[in-house]
Amino acid sequence: MSSVATTEPILTPAKSTPIRARLQNVLPQIVLAPSFAITVVFVYGFIAWTAYLSFTNSKTFPSYALTGARAYQRLWRWTFESDPPSSWYTSITNMAIFGFLYVGICLALGLFLAILMDQKIRGEGVLRPIFLYPMALSFIVTGVAWKWFLDPGLGLEQTLHHFGWTSFHFDWIKNKDYVIYTVVIAGVWQASGFVMAMFLAGLRGIDSEIMKAAQIDGATTGQLYRRIIIPLLRPVFLSAFIVLAHMAIKSYDLVVALTSGGPGGSAWLPSNFMYEYTFKRNEMAVGSASAIIMLMTISAIIVPYLYSELKEKAR
Repeated sequence: MSSVATTEPILTPAKSTPIRARLQNVLPQIVLAPSFAITVVFVYGFIAWTAYLSFTNSKTFPSYALTGARAYQRLWRWTFESDPPSSWYTSITNMAIFGFLYVGICLALGLFLAILMDQKIRGEGVLRPIFLYPMALSFIVTGVAWKWFLDPGLGLEQTLHHFGWTSFHFDWIKNKDYVIYTVVIAGVWQASGFVMAMFLAGLRGIDSEIMKAAQIDGATTGQLYRRIIIPLLRPVFLSAFIVLAHMAIKSYDLVVALTSGGPGGSAWLPSNFMYEYTFKRNEMAVGSASAIIMLMTISAIIVPYLYSELKEKAR
């Protein structure tokens, strides 16, 4: 018998035409081009324009004649040579108080709540949305709600007086020395649940085998968290710090809604100073200079973080 050899045709994928290959390479760039152009013009372009105005003598309307760093010199004098303290000095002092307390308390409270939620407690699915809900509200809504709650004639003080505790007084929102702390209270209430969610995600991402090995070696619960778990949460700490610091520096609407700037502007932050001088006091150059200082502050926080992250990825 003779065997008939049969050969099957070998199928090769059709090569893409040069035009199709080029379109596949160019199409993502074409799609991204409009958003890239908008970002360049309306973000970086206006940042450059604001920086330019800070070196001019702009008042109500922009002036394009350069006059040097006069606006920055005025802010320098208002910071170190003004007596009584200027509104700019009050703003940066409030920024230091608000930023330190807001970031510190949110990190500590968020970590504490995340550790409690990580204990597999009953009703976790209900508690998580409750803690996260304030972050869904705008700063305006948060400010108005806490203004009603802290106002001596409407909220907590008046309610306790109705219950007979007439000696209770809480007038921080009307007191120029304590009004900034009411902004801290409202800000912490809004952001701590979000920080908790970040830490909880970090805790759930830690390998359970590491913790079991530490427990077998005799590590106590405190040592487990202090020496193993919390150090492993370093990326979460950095991310939460960046988010909170950014929110603290640009906070404007919370101060306006909660305190209307406080008695005599005692609750101003740099963002409030910038808006007031740019749009109400017709000092556009000074307002632009304060905006650039705020930008530099944010950059001083974000750039080292990005550098460290890129350096880690390169390793």
